Formats: sequence, C-alpha cells, structure tokens
Amino acid sequence: AEMTHLQAGLSPETIEKARLELNENPDILHQDIQQVRDMIITRPDIGFLRTDDAFILRFLRARKFHQTEAFRLLAQYFQYRQLNLDMFKNFKADDPGIKRALTDGFPGVLENRDHCGRKILLLFAANWDQSRNSFIDILRAILLSLEVLIEDQELQINGFILIIDWSNFSFKQASKLTPSILKLAIEGLQDSFPARFGGVHFVNQPWYIHALYTLIKPFLKDKTRKRIFLHGNNLNSLHQLIHPECLPSEFGGTLPPYDMGTWARTLLGPDYSDENEYTHTSYNAMHVKHASSNLEREASPKPMKRSQSVVEAGTLKHEEQGENENTQPLLALD
Repeated sequence: AEMTHLQAGLSPETIEKARLELNENPDILHQDIQQVRDMIITRPDIGFLRTDDAFILRFLRARKFHQTEAFRLLAQYFQYRQLNLDMFKNFKADDPGIKRALTDGFPGVLENRDHCGRKILLLFAANWDQSRNSFIDILRAILLSLEVLIEDQELQINGFILIIDWSNFSFKQASKLTPSILKLAIEGLQDSFPARFGGVHFVNQPWYIHALYTLIKPFLKDKTRKRIFLHGNNLNSLHQLIHPECLPSEFGGTLPPYDMGTWARTLLGPDYSDENEYTHTSYNAMHVKHASSNLEREASPKPMKRSQSVVEAGTLKHEEQGENENTQPLLALD
C-alpha cells in the first residue's frame, strides 16, 4: 500500500495509461525513484535542490521510466537553472517582468483539456509588444506556468499541447527572434523540463517564420521535430489533431474567444490587478488593451495590435539605433 500514495488522486484510466505508455509500475515505483536518486553523486558539479520522490517521479514519467534518461533530464533541469541564474532570480508570478507577460496572455492556458487529457497552451504571437515584454520574460512566464501545471500528476502523464498563432506577427517583431534566444527557449523546454509535449502547432505562420523554423531545426531532437506541425491557414489539419470542441473560436473551435487574462488571474489570484501596475507609464497602456476587446477582434479583420500603441512611439527611435549593435537580427539573411 506504500507505493500508492505516489499515484494518489489518479484515475484508474490514467494509471493504466501510465502503465501502457510510460512503463509505470506501481510495485517498483520506489526502486525506480531510488535508482535515479543514487545517480546524483555522479554529478557533484550540479546542485540538486529538490530530490523528493514526487519530484523525481515527474522526470521518470517524462522519459518513460528510462532511468538514465530521467537522470540526464533531472541534471539538465538544475544545470539550466544554474547557467541562467538571472532568469530564475525572482521566479514568481508577481515578478514584474513575469507578471507583465502573464497579463498580456503569455502563455494562454485553456481550462479544459483535449480529448487525450492534455493541457492546451496558447501563444498569440502578434500580442508581443516588444516595448513591454522581453522575450526572456515571456520564456520565464511560460516556464513558470509549466512549473505550476506539472504539479498535476494527470498532466505529468498526459502532457501538453502548444498552439502558436502567428497571424499579424510582423517581420520587425520576428527580427528580434535571434538564434541565441530561440536556442535558450528550446533548451529550456525540450532538454530541461519534465513534461511530455504531445504537439507544437503553428497556425497562420508567414514565410519568415517558416524560414526561422528551418534555421532552428538543427537544435531539435527528431522526436520533437516529428511533433511540430505547420498548419498555415489550414484549420482542418489542426482539427484532425485537436478537436474543435476543445478550441476557442480563433482556431475555428466551438469555444468562445480566449480571454487573455484567464491564466494570469488563475496564477496571481487576488494579486491580479488590471490597472494599477501601469499607472506609472506616461500613457495608460491598458486602455489600448481594453479597446481591442474580443468584440472588436471578431468585427475587424485585423486585430488591433498593441505594438502600435502610443507607448511604443517613444521607444521606437532607440530601438532602431540599438538594432545594429551586436545582435545580428536573424532574418538579415534574406
């Protein structure tokens, strides 16, 4: 009876799925965990800050109970945090940078899961206002969100799906996605996080995002590559993999349009406040956000982009100058 507390709260279906898909065997769960724990002494260069059973178990699940692979992932997890200390300095929802990204809908998280019990994360790329959110803060907000979600054992077993909507994502925005920061994101998500990603779906991607994808392909494992789907504007191919009844209307689904504040409110709870954080800006950026409400988004063919706000007008000049310092914009190739 001792082993079952680790699977507490899981439905019989999920326990069976874990057995079939992940080789999870309740009778030897403790031995499996202990064998991974015993490997820690082989990496004295890494500080393993958490080694309890429940924590190690999520790494075993993410690597189908292949102990060496699970340990490698556990080591990578802490090494990534060691190598990128500044990213994890104030790794909480109320960190100003993370909070701003969450408030702007990075990432969006749907309440209901898909037909395979997977959690659906959404990114609306065009909403990235580069004068408000650094790419690093968006990445931090995504990693923090996953950290919170992966506490749920059902999700450790069923995994996640990521849908990225690139509509109205400008070339100028894309030019900020340098290979080095994309590599940082891939390392953080693919190589250092104990989650199963069932699919990454690109929707409405322009040619320059396709070009960018070709450039980052070498950093992707074969397994990851097979799970990246470029749908363009063909929503039918998306619906074959994720049923429309699990999707908001932006993706041709039957659910109402996604409200960008949903996940931020969940994470920040009573600390979530729409207004007061922005009162220090000369122009209240939030009015722009309210203006492009869902109604307007459906009525007008082009969503109103926040990057055209007055706020950015002031910072634009600096951006142009800073452009050619030493970060080679990725798309200078064309």
